[in-house]
Amino acid sequence: MIQKYVFGSPIETDAVVEDIPVSGEKLPFFELTGDNGFLYQLAEKDIVYGLGEQVRGINKRGWKYVSCNSDNPHHQEDTVSLYGAHNFLLISGEELFGVFFDYPGSMSFDIGFTRRDTMKVLTSDFNLYVYIITGENEKEIVKQFRRIIGQSYIAPKWAFGYGQSRWGYKSADEIRTVAEEYRKRNIPIDSIYLDIDYMEHYKDFTVNEETFPEIEKFCAEMKAMGIHLVPIIDAGVKIEKGYSVYEEGVRNNYFCKDENGNDFTGAVWPGRVHFPDFLDPEVRKWFGEKYSILLEKGFDGFWNDMNEPAIFYSEKRLASVMERINELSKENMGTDGFFEFTGLVNGISNNTGDYDCFFHKVDGKMLPHSKVHNLYGYNMTKAAGEAFKKLSPEKRILMFSRSSYIGAHRYGGIWQGDNKSWWSHLLMNLQMMPSLNMTGFLYTGADTGGFGSDTTEDLMLRWLQLSVFLPLFRNHSAQGTRPQELYRFENCEDCKRMIEIRYGLIPYLYSEYRKAILRDEMMYRPLAFDFREDEDARSVEDQLLLGNELMIAPVYKQNATGRYVYLPEEMMLVRMRSPEDFETETVEPGHHYIRAELNELVFFIRKDKAIPFGTAAPDTARLDTSSLRFIGYPEAGYELCEEEGTSVLHMFEEHK
Repeated sequence: MIQKYVFGSPIETDAVVEDIPVSGEKLPFFELTGDNGFLYQLAEKDIVYGLGEQVRGINKRGWKYVSCNSDNPHHQEDTVSLYGAHNFLLISGEELFGVFFDYPGSMSFDIGFTRRDTMKVLTSDFNLYVYIITGENEKEIVKQFRRIIGQSYIAPKWAFGYGQSRWGYKSADEIRTVAEEYRKRNIPIDSIYLDIDYMEHYKDFTVNEETFPEIEKFCAEMKAMGIHLVPIIDAGVKIEKGYSVYEEGVRNNYFCKDENGNDFTGAVWPGRVHFPDFLDPEVRKWFGEKYSILLEKGFDGFWNDMNEPAIFYSEKRLASVMERINELSKENMGTDGFFEFTGLVNGISNNTGDYDCFFHKVDGKMLPHSKVHNLYGYNMTKAAGEAFKKLSPEKRILMFSRSSYIGAHRYGGIWQGDNKSWWSHLLMNLQMMPSLNMTGFLYTGADTGGFGSDTTEDLMLRWLQLSVFLPLFRNHSAQGTRPQELYRFENCEDCKRMIEIRYGLIPYLYSEYRKAILRDEMMYRPLAFDFREDEDARSVEDQLLLGNELMIAPVYKQNATGRYVYLPEEMMLVRMRSPEDFETETVEPGHHYIRAELNELVFFIRKDKAIPFGTAAPDTARLDTSSLRFIGYPEAGYELCEEEGTSVLHMFEEHK
């Protein structure tokens, strides 16, 4: 059952697409606090799931979180905000219910942080919708929520192939070399990503003709090799006379305004920029149609970035900070002056105070950005998604974003932002998957090997062993870090075999992905969702159920040659070193130490289940699904959900 409650005068976010009448009953489960908040008393064994993209574990209890989309590369235990705002919680314990706080401004969640037995949720102005969802179990509650927020985006099948990326590929020749190195070593690959270096002076929808000459021919050359090129698009539009996107935006009043009605000026990669007002449908249509410039050149997908929006500095704040720094520099700075100085410098970038200094047109009214901050990246993705239906109705275009709000899942996926080459971030990658699936984001994953810092060969191999099971499988790294293309590692052959295994798994993964979307289900679940009465399963934080057939339990510790796992039922252990070199054994329920050498992929098939497994191929276009093998229990069947390439048709078949 779903009940809807209204408080104040909410801003319409379009997160919920199903028409639900407002309930006349009192809001259940929560007390109103009188300070724009909601209070819930947590029982001793309550588990709190949800919040989509956030730090810490699967159970969110014991920490504080803030829904305020942030350009924050520091994904640490004390972080409170990342790039997305996904205000859905599922409480499992003495009470069982889901709650969605549909609120686009900053919102805080104290989930047993101040007091272990208390959850307090605070809004900035108490204008919001609250949805309470009840059901017989966790999966049913999630299914109801997913139904009311609309069907998730379906990525093209090639987007399940391996992708190579790096901030720092500065020319077509560099990318050509990457492609040739992968093909020379017979490492399967489907895509190479273009970060900001491909643009002309970081201007959206432009290509640097000196470093990427004849881009149409280059795209065609890569496609002939079976490789799709995927460029980045940023939110800020460079202020430059003669640049058509800028001039059209100014002429048509398409940019966010400051308090005086002038175009708001911030700065990102190009320097000073204006930000398109994506909350305006007319602006979305205009900006979305710009993707055709690159589609016509031969690109097949995009990733939207810097769309929280990231603001290196606002023109107004920079002027005021520089004025104060000039004053401080004339003084004999002691402790107070020094800390004021460093605070001013560190506070220029992504300062939330700037959110009250620019405005959006919403239903004919001008609203400060702070009121709708979390909707910005969502509506940039929506602009692209709406445009693709018109620009390319017969073919799926890859789209994923950094910033998001619930609703963006209908138009694209997300990646989990600027992580680090840390073992803890490998585990965080795993732990984010269920909560993102709850909120509709099925096409997701983190940068394999880590984006920032220097990766290591063992970390890369262990991360590959998680990523082979995730929809978005991209190796991405920052300039200035150790290059981490797979062919650079001493044991490149081990990396190659992991990628080959991934391509063997694609028939299963893409089938489960499509089924989860079409049925409003989760592709990745905590063990407790299927084994509700099992106390040991309820405490597992580092294993996931994948689809109806698999359990994954990656190794995420340095130098480990195995790990402990908990099996709530009998399962078949699969130890795989290549698509052709694997062995299986049946393992009884209980706690076990499982050996897993660095070159071995270890996973589990649930009792009386089996999965289809294909043969390795250079890319998804050359995958042969006509002769699938099945791995698992004898006589087990599998429901295969297929489609032809990027077509919109699907069918269900029964295989044994």
